[in-house]
Amino acid sequence: MSEEKDYFESVGAVFSNKDLLRIETIPESDSRIIGREKQLTDLASELGSAMNGQKPNNVFIFGKPGVGKSMCSKYLLRQLVGRGADNGISIGVAYVDCMQNSTETQVIVTAGESINDREQTNVYFPSGGVSRSRLYDRLWDAFDQLYDVGIIILDEIDKLEDPNETLGTLSRAGESEKLDSCQLGLVGISNKARFEQRLGSEVKSSLTQNELVFPPYDAKELLEILKARQDAFTESVLDEDADHVFATAAKFAAKEYGDARQAIDLLRKAGEIAEREGAQTLQTGHVEQALDKAEEDKLVKMMQTQPVQSKYVMQAVALTARHAPTGEVVKSHDVYAKYEQLTEYENVDINTLSWRRVRDLLDELEDLDVLQQQRKGAGKGKGTYRAVYLTDSPETVLRACENVE
Repeated sequence: MSEEKDYFESVGAVFSNKDLLRIETIPESDSRIIGREKQLTDLASELGSAMNGQKPNNVFIFGKPGVGKSMCSKYLLRQLVGRGADNGISIGVAYVDCMQNSTETQVIVTAGESINDREQTNVYFPSGGVSRSRLYDRLWDAFDQLYDVGIIILDEIDKLEDPNETLGTLSRAGESEKLDSCQLGLVGISNKARFEQRLGSEVKSSLTQNELVFPPYDAKELLEILKARQDAFTESVLDEDADHVFATAAKFAAKEYGDARQAIDLLRKAGEIAEREGAQTLQTGHVEQALDKAEEDKLVKMMQTQPVQSKYVMQAVALTARHAPTGEVVKSHDVYAKYEQLTEYENVDINTLSWRRVRDLLDELEDLDVLQQQRKGAGKGKGTYRAVYLTDSPETVLRACENVE
């Protein structure tokens, strides 16, 4: 009998602590938090009164995706809970992802479940069958029974369906005597700097929030962030080329508006590719493969929101570019010829659009940053033509189009 194959043999050869490269992981130490000392200090100043049993300020935190807003908030509030406990103050923190919980009822239920201990309070939060006002009463009751201070984090606060109603009720809980003893503060996190414009004057008056802005990371900071997580990998997989591997991932992420989340995710995916290949060391090629896959996934996600005809136009551009002689630009009329071929001969269920409509689709795709167009001269007396350039490689675009459902 042949020996049974161990399919898990390569697992663990690359990663020693993969969780360090998980986006949802909150660092245990601020040594892994790079370039955010000022923001942490400012946020601590806004919320610090809570550790003495006093009401913290309401705070809105703004910044582009992947700049550490959620991570820093969770890290600091975990520390705040500990400092409060040292002072004999019980602090309850409710985290609500408004992308997943956008209605007022969902916010109440999620916040209530986050801070509640049903055995102590005899309070529960069903998702249906109870009026909103009763749910609020239960939320206030749970906070009063369990905590001296409560803080509700509303992440992606701009996704709330009715921010005026939700924030108005939460911010006035103390003023309207809904809470007997617990002091309540709010932390709103958003990528949208203009979110506040959606709020009415009464809500703004009751919130009286302060605002913090998290700037994008630069390439140097992104590199430090990745190096601070290098113990996610086994020592043997990182050779003398490791610094170049980290620098490559940081450089790619820096191009995407200083997104640390993307940099960390890119490094994890590179490690997974190395693991699947059974590689002895992590190489820049693994990062490049991970980037290609990330770009492909992004294209698929974008194309799924577009008309099916846009997919055929993108395929036509990619196929024309792939077969074009080296150094020769892709011309829009050649793209249309390839598009006609795809729709007329290879897919009988798709109507072939006119050149004018395909030109409009090319303009729309340019607005989505998946391609660029430039008008060029064809030579003396020959007029002009449109040159079309893909943002990604033809192979990446074609794979993405194949994966669009």
